[in-house]
Amino acid sequence: MTTTEHLRAWLADQVRGRIVGPDAAERHDEIHTSDGARWFDEGSPIQRIHADSSMFIGGLRALLLQSLHPLAMAGVADHSDYRNDPWGRLQRTARFLGATTYGTAEQAQEAVDRVQAVHEHVVGVAPDGRPYAANDPHLLRWVHLAEADSFLAAYRRHGASPLTDADADEYVRQMAVIARALGVPAPPESERAMHDQLRSFRGELHSSAAARDVARYLLWQPPMPPAARAPYGVLAASAVALLPRWARRPLRLPWFPVTETVAVRPAGEMVTRGLRWALRPPPDAAVG
Repeated sequence: MTTTEHLRAWLADQVRGRIVGPDAAERHDEIHTSDGARWFDEGSPIQRIHADSSMFIGGLRALLLQSLHPLAMAGVADHSDYRNDPWGRLQRTARFLGATTYGTAEQAQEAVDRVQAVHEHVVGVAPDGRPYAANDPHLLRWVHLAEADSFLAAYRRHGASPLTDADADEYVRQMAVIARALGVPAPPESERAMHDQLRSFRGELHSSAAARDVARYLLWQPPMPPAARAPYGVLAASAVALLPRWARRPLRLPWFPVTETVAVRPAGEMVTRGLRWALRPPPDAAVG
């Protein structure tokens, strides 16, 4: 193995260890080599998008966007240990996406069942006095929309290959399969329908101390080793650059269109390409 391949392997181990956990290789083999029917065809839009390094940007954007719903944010603030165990939460999310996107139908359903079981205990009362429940279909819809829109937006800007409008619609339809399994009634099945449903939530979204605290934590106080702070900062800036202006104001995030065009976007391209290079299968992975 060359020095370059040693570096690539080391970077891949570091990233996968953080995102998936110390058993990343075992989980990958379990999901990708198990026999059985899958929810989605190999190489379909959902598999292309969820395998791409642009997901790092999409995931950050989704978290920022989701925080604008006061009931969804109350559930995170009351029941999530994201400050003390941020990597654990990220790893659970990555495992869910891996199982539902690439695993067998049985593995996908098991992942859904685990999430629903956890959600049963995520109930409470928001600061404004309204009750909330994580399994509320309305809140599930908001979380789903924020994720699907963010993953798609990040891939469109930073993905490895162009995405046609038909591919984008197919991605939304495939994400709807997961949403229905989780309990979302009539999720959108086209990009236009997704945007329509997102707009319907605008009246429910607003700033809150908890949402601003999440934004500060994700963007300026991430639990990162010093060597990773610069590339993470680029990913975070790229996520903010993808947010619509109406979502930035309540989170007190800046809007510098020229800087984002001439500096943030090229830097995001560079980091996502670097991650894509590090995480690609080694040259001999398809042999034998």
